[in-house]
Amino acid sequence: MKLQTLNLENFVNGDASSRQSFVDQLGSTFATTGFAAIEGHGFSNEERAALTHVVESFFHQSTEDKMRSHLPNAKGQRGYTPFGVEHAKGESKPDLKEFYQWGPMNASERGLMPNVLVPHVAGLDSTVKAAYEKLESVGRNLLRAIALHLELPESYFDAYLNQGHSIFRAIHYPGQEKAVEGIRAAAHEDINLITLLMGASAEGLELLSKEGEWLPIHVTAEVLVINVGDMLQRLTNNKLRSTTHRVVNPPAEKCHLPRFSMPFFVHPAEDMPLNCLDFCITEENPKAFEDITAGAYLHERLVEIGLA
Repeated sequence: MKLQTLNLENFVNGDASSRQSFVDQLGSTFATTGFAAIEGHGFSNEERAALTHVVESFFHQSTEDKMRSHLPNAKGQRGYTPFGVEHAKGESKPDLKEFYQWGPMNASERGLMPNVLVPHVAGLDSTVKAAYEKLESVGRNLLRAIALHLELPESYFDAYLNQGHSIFRAIHYPGQEKAVEGIRAAAHEDINLITLLMGASAEGLELLSKEGEWLPIHVTAEVLVINVGDMLQRLTNNKLRSTTHRVVNPPAEKCHLPRFSMPFFVHPAEDMPLNCLDFCITEENPKAFEDITAGAYLHERLVEIGLA
């Protein structure tokens, strides 16, 4: 499947017509497929290469060295989570991955769980910090466009994001000695408002169409793949679609290759209400979700996927 590609520069620095066109196209693709591709995001080839290098350097460490960054009580929200721990909602079999998570760069100042620094991997902390802050800005601009699509004030999400708990996750799917049936990451929907995905190092991402067909996603390494999360779907009472997706195992000739990916999960402040917006509730589209805050919903989902 070829995703619709939008240029974020048209919204951030464009004239009124360019901004409105971006808003309309983003709203339309989020209401149909729930996925899009973004260019004009501000990441250079050199920045992406540097980020990929330090992430791969972390996962190339021995298990013993990686476990130096593991916090048993972090619920997978900070530091290293070993292979075979997280599973998709409704699944008992774990995904074939290990990952590392960073939260807000000012987490300690805000009384949040601090990030686990990795000074023994050269350049990792500073490179991730720069990427996190840039992805945070991209996410804020995308949610401003979404607010305008919903005919809300452009700054509707800003205050919630200023105190948000967004997560940068580096994922490693190890290579396999032989081809195996099944999938690397089982079918799931993301928990957060929106997700920004840096180009993965190997194919495998598929999304589930409205017709129930699994469609491989093919994009260039230069774009960010973005998608709606469950929090935004709840808020808009299914007006914007959180699409089921998965990562499949590689074909036999590529089974030995590892896969790395770097999603950025845009999370609002824990006290943000996810109550369905009044104007998204109609006779034809009755209220589908109970009232809940972002923090309570996050905890509920972390329990479901085995992290809490």
